[in-house]
Amino acid sequence: MLSNLPKETMDMSAAGGGLLDTVEVVDADVRRIAVERARSRGIALPTFAQLAGSAPMPQGILERLQSTDPDAADPLNLWRINWFNADDRRGRQDVPAHVVLPRSLTGVEAPIVVLLGSRFPMIGAHKVLPAYAGLVTYLVSGRFDPQRHRAIWPSTGNYCRGGLAVSRILGCDGVAVLPEGMSRERFDWLERWASDPSHIIRTVGTESNVKEIYDKCHELAQSDDNVILNQFSAFPNYMAHYSCTGAACERVFEDLRRRNGHSRLAAFVSATGSAGTIAAGDKLKQSHGTRIAAVEALECPTLLESGYGEHNIQGIGDKHVPLIHNVLNLDFVIGVSDRSTDRLNVLFNTREGRHLLAHRLGLKSEALSFLDDVGISGIANIIAAIKLAKYMRYGSDDVIMTIATDSAGLYASEMEATERDEFAGGFSEADVEHLMMSCLHESEADSLVETTARERRRIFNLGYYTWVEQQGIALSDFDARREQAFWRAAADAASAWDQLITEFNAEVGLN
Repeated sequence: MLSNLPKETMDMSAAGGGLLDTVEVVDADVRRIAVERARSRGIALPTFAQLAGSAPMPQGILERLQSTDPDAADPLNLWRINWFNADDRRGRQDVPAHVVLPRSLTGVEAPIVVLLGSRFPMIGAHKVLPAYAGLVTYLVSGRFDPQRHRAIWPSTGNYCRGGLAVSRILGCDGVAVLPEGMSRERFDWLERWASDPSHIIRTVGTESNVKEIYDKCHELAQSDDNVILNQFSAFPNYMAHYSCTGAACERVFEDLRRRNGHSRLAAFVSATGSAGTIAAGDKLKQSHGTRIAAVEALECPTLLESGYGEHNIQGIGDKHVPLIHNVLNLDFVIGVSDRSTDRLNVLFNTREGRHLLAHRLGLKSEALSFLDDVGISGIANIIAAIKLAKYMRYGSDDVIMTIATDSAGLYASEMEATERDEFAGGFSEADVEHLMMSCLHESEADSLVETTARERRRIFNLGYYTWVEQQGIALSDFDARREQAFWRAAADAASAWDQLITEFNAEVGLN
């Protein structure tokens, strides 16, 4: 069955070290069980090329999607795990949903463009994309038995939600592992989707406590029935964002360039988190020479100052360097305070705050409705993009691309807590002015580093303590990531996985 795959494509580990899974069927019997499960549930799997918009989707699928609830546990929603969903999350559009921020808001000449992850199905966040990539590559290669295995999803919120959604659709048990201090809305969603309350495991701490998540996963891994799908070390996460999120950014940029032929894609700004999304920057750098900026919390400056403290910019884990972060391709590190994101979350998402903000900017309140689609980490990305535009003195032709992973709706409880603690008396025009100057336009001093070769090596070496000393990665595998050829192999694996997905679908036999 796999004779059409070239040897150098099948064995990605030979190209890039032992960290990359071989693209081949490792257990035909297990794969046959997965085929039967997909057939019984009416599941056809989209390829990464289809999710990236570079290959067409079947017309029959597109027609059936029109009557499918985007928030249902329906196999058709696998085909919506892409950036091309319309604003109603039902239809499809050629250019991914995005907003070009008003210059009266950003205060800089450079266009800052924000892609909106809230259009993704089931969880309203783009983290369902790496969850799909992680489980599907295991299914089609015979590494995951849906009758026996449980998929373990370590996360600080969105990835584990995506994992439970994909697990439920594909007919296997999914277990979310996340810190107990994450937003109430995350747990509300998980309680609706988990097949059993025991499938939601709360670890100690908040956003900064990733090590505690790893410790729980190490405990769970003692059972052969548990398969740990760790977004921080799973290279399908990198591959999916390189292929799909990178392609979405390019499609948006092409649309913008039709209106300004002098535009260049100057920078891609992304909070690090699991370092999946920032992989899109590698694709953009290869195609456009785009510079890459990583964003982290000033209260726990891991890349800036080797990690200390804790923070509340939910969605961007810290105090370690993810294994899948290509830090030797990084151009900037930008710190953003969680005090800024928490306060702006209130300004942006209360009726009074938004009304006063619109008045201050000379806009109608409706012009700021896009803020509904920007969660806390999206706010952090916007602040960082403004800092970078100022530092680099970017002009009107210099497009800065960034991401809003999820919507403000996931942080209503966080907003209410901040509003109660800091704005109990409501807003004044002076408050708005202060928040604009001190939060949206944070000082660049000591919070933005342009990475030299030495800085990149320092950040790379910082990952040693997590992955070699704590998680047992072989030093030779860890060091293989120094070469850009390793990362090209990780990205190029998408076409080989697509062939396995296509053959899997043919065996399932659905039209």
